[in-house]
Amino acid sequence: MINRAKDEFYHLGGKLSVAWRKMISINKAKKLIDNESSQLGVESVDLQTSVGRILRETIVADTDLPPFDRSQMDGYAVVAADTLRKSARSKGISLKIVGESAAGRGWHRKLKSGEAVRIMTGAPVPDGADAVQKVELTREKDGFVTILEPTKKGQSIVRRAAEISRGTRIFKSGEVVTENMIASLAAFGFAKVKVGARPRVAILGTGSEIVDVAKKPRRDQIRNSNSAMLDVLCRNFGAETSALTQCGDDLTALKSAIRNPQSEILIITGGVSVGKYDHTKAALGELGAQIFFDRVCLKPGKPTVFAKLSKTLIFGLPGNPVSAAVTFHLFVRKAILKLQGATQTDLQHGHAVLAANSKAARERDTYLPARLETNKTGQLIAIPLKSQGSSDFVNFARADSLIFVPKGEMIKTGETAEIVLL
Repeated sequence: MINRAKDEFYHLGGKLSVAWRKMISINKAKKLIDNESSQLGVESVDLQTSVGRILRETIVADTDLPPFDRSQMDGYAVVAADTLRKSARSKGISLKIVGESAAGRGWHRKLKSGEAVRIMTGAPVPDGADAVQKVELTREKDGFVTILEPTKKGQSIVRRAAEISRGTRIFKSGEVVTENMIASLAAFGFAKVKVGARPRVAILGTGSEIVDVAKKPRRDQIRNSNSAMLDVLCRNFGAETSALTQCGDDLTALKSAIRNPQSEILIITGGVSVGKYDHTKAALGELGAQIFFDRVCLKPGKPTVFAKLSKTLIFGLPGNPVSAAVTFHLFVRKAILKLQGATQTDLQHGHAVLAANSKAARERDTYLPARLETNKTGQLIAIPLKSQGSSDFVNFARADSLIFVPKGEMIKTGETAEIVLL
């Protein structure tokens, strides 16, 4: 049987790689994808358009934050010792107002004992002052202020570099730029940000039964929902996308469609199994593609293909929409992020308590769509979604996570399971 499989593979013209006609583990599949996904170049983009892109430079603070001792209150900058005298504790102390420090316009002389400077929130604390008393605990009259309660040294002052020191690394190359990072990048002068170039992804839907989304299906036809879904998913992770003309179940037409994709990644949906009209592997083989794997120990998504033709990475994903979505998240997403230089390319893992029994396939690790909730005690609960199988994209639409169940096992209600977040 093994020899027949090998002969069949050679007959198709394919190049044998690490795995051929053998169902490999999910982790092995990921390693093969990592090994073949080389980083693209770097480009500089405006700060405001950098969210979602992958940093390709280390971000270092070019100044202390705050860059000076800063007041946390509207009030008066004082020498704390003046307010701690016995007489001051009982009656307050009257200090001469010698100036004012406002945000962007500080008072840059040295404060002496017996003096006070009117100060605003965010303004520089003058030299000589070591405390700020809030305005509610003061009384000003005729150029003097009475400090009604004592202050402590350092009160209501944020010291220079308390938040960050100049030269400190803030963000590392390989991180995804988020909305929360923009203020920091702006504060350190990064009007332009170096990010990984966007990979180009071509998407090819196959199958004689599929028609364009805008068309009304005739008898025995369905709309091409996979290509629409994959287009959005690819763009969400930073890729530029293009849709190739849909291809029916014809080997010659399929070979023509994938011969020269002009992209870093080509995604083909459908035609990856072993049926009479499944031509994807045959087309790749006859074109001389290097096929790294064509079956994964995974449910849903067993017949996933990963290959390379010239410099283009090719993913053959199952035609069933849930299988296509799961295999995208596990495999294609990884390649898209890796090409951009991301250091974290896998889905985020966690754990949750199951709300219902979850069973794996006998010989394949299984990912089951689920919805997460938190119960009254704060536990994270994974609720498996009812599904009619890997074609049930309507129920999958409610999924925000996948429950991982190792092959041959069942995790019971109330037990903890590993989950990945979508």
